[in-house]
Amino acid sequence: MRTLPSTRTTPELASRLRSSVARLGRRLRQEGIANQEASPSQLAALATLFRTGPMTLGELAAAERVKPPTMTRIVAALEERGLVRRDPSTEDGRIVHVVVTGQGRRAHEDYRKRRDAWLRSRLANLSAPERHTLAWAAEIFDRLAETE
Repeated sequence: MRTLPSTRTTPELASRLRSSVARLGRRLRQEGIANQEASPSQLAALATLFRTGPMTLGELAAAERVKPPTMTRIVAALEERGLVRRDPSTEDGRIVHVVVTGQGRRAHEDYRKRRDAWLRSRLANLSAPERHTLAWAAEIFDRLAETE
């Protein structure tokens, strides 16, 4: 078992964590995309809709931090594949909500299962104390992500 790396300063720790989290995130996206026709941006938008429920294009663009025209193209591609549909608001017919379809739910579940399977296989190679440390780290990462 390797010893814990020494991080003397908060800026060093921030840089190390940013790099490690980004690399792990890229790898998980790559594993999840295998055999998928959707782009990473499309899969991210689908995941957001899956998690939050119906949203307007503007809300979805803000959540994904992209410009509305970009989100319009993303949603059009998802709609073309049958993964989402646009439903008019019951309160105001001018407002349209993007909704995940049954096919979209299955595609998202498959994407999530592939990523989870890859990560499970890597975690299985770690010692019990390492997995315990990662469980604590996951709690801390969640707190960091919630902090504004």
